[in-house]
Amino acid sequence: MTAPRTVLFWFRSDLRLHDQGALAAALGSGTTHLVPVHCQPPAGETTPWGFARRGLHRRAFEGAALRDLAAGMARLGNPLLQCQGQPAAVLPALARAVGATAVVCEAIAAPHEQAEVAALRAAGLQVQTVWHSSLLQPCDLPWPVGDLPGVFTTFRQAVEQAGIQPPQPLPAPAALLPPPAALTDAVWQEVLHAAGAVGAAQGQGGHGDEVGEGAGRDMRSSFPYGTPACDGGETAALAHVQQYLASGQAHTYKATRNGLTGLGYSSKFSPWLATGALSARHAMAALRQFEAAHGANEGTYWLWFELLWRDYFRLLHLQHGRTLYRARGLSAQPLAPHNAAGFARWCAGDTGEPLVDAALRELAATGYLSNRLRQVVASYLIHDLQGDWRAGAAWFESQLVDYDPYSNQGNWLYIAGRGTDPRGGRRFNPAKQTQEHDADGSYRRLWGTA
Repeated sequence: MTAPRTVLFWFRSDLRLHDQGALAAALGSGTTHLVPVHCQPPAGETTPWGFARRGLHRRAFEGAALRDLAAGMARLGNPLLQCQGQPAAVLPALARAVGATAVVCEAIAAPHEQAEVAALRAAGLQVQTVWHSSLLQPCDLPWPVGDLPGVFTTFRQAVEQAGIQPPQPLPAPAALLPPPAALTDAVWQEVLHAAGAVGAAQGQGGHGDEVGEGAGRDMRSSFPYGTPACDGGETAALAHVQQYLASGQAHTYKATRNGLTGLGYSSKFSPWLATGALSARHAMAALRQFEAAHGANEGTYWLWFELLWRDYFRLLHLQHGRTLYRARGLSAQPLAPHNAAGFARWCAGDTGEPLVDAALRELAATGYLSNRLRQVVASYLIHDLQGDWRAGAAWFESQLVDYDPYSNQGNWLYIAGRGTDPRGGRRFNPAKQTQEHDADGSYRRLWGTA
């Protein structure tokens, strides 16, 4: 008889059950017992710039995703273990307690996340990482990742000319393997104590990082994540995709995507894509079904276009790795001294530029900001205030409910002219942007800067 094999499945930025390639890998290869776990970093963890790495909005939105995931896991008969602690401390202690030697998890090609995996391997665990956050499979591309074109347009045209399409999303599992009998609540609490972590009993929603009840309910927000329609969980994510497409708004996406306020001007897929509560392949498959039934047009094409941009930023990480996180990025140009005072005013929404200040006040109050305004405020920090682009990227990491290391780093490099963009930086003139996107002043009045 084959000896029982217990595997830890570590949920990272893939808080879902549908299209779960990493979970499918964990359930195969002779696994007999599965231990699903999520480790949330301590709320007090700070960036080198002195503020919280994960602000209130991010913690609240992820907390909702975890509650929904825990409910789904419970229905499948295997409770999700949740804690607040470092994976390098919690997972080795848990593995020893249940007799596991292997961990399966999502592959994330960003330095902080790669360091987490390296620490687990250094602790003696076998770690299998599975790449499943992109729309397209890297192995399906016309070139190896190391030869990725340096310009997005070249990448997109090659993908489209080759007719490359994403794989069909995997269905959610109908059942899960059971946890080992050795994993009792008492054992879990001993693990937490040994690892210096805090958490709840198996299957319970608390993980020591609760936030205020009113978080996410500011109805000025374009994404009020504290309301049922914008809840952070997989259930709401799948319902939103269905509702968005049923409304026909995909056909007008390109015409409305530069809006500043409201739920409907853009797809709003990004918050759920960021936590992994929504798979990009599921969203794309649903879009293709919509096009088959109602026709494709420029609007639906532009959703594909934006998902390809998301993939491109992921592939850049596979190609360049930590180089993307250097002060000069991919550029040979040195970085000018950081304007710390200007950055502080920028974070507070107190620069004196009304559109910029309104946007930064919205970000701080709601954890969300339109794509157009993200570009405007990033440009203002870099090109007008002479601030360090890495400080702005860290502020977005702290604040945004849809923070994603790939897209965040890629977009800030793009605006700063330190990525692959041949134009060498993008400056958005605040006066021109105000005239084009808030000529009547309604957005500035909404956030008290008009």
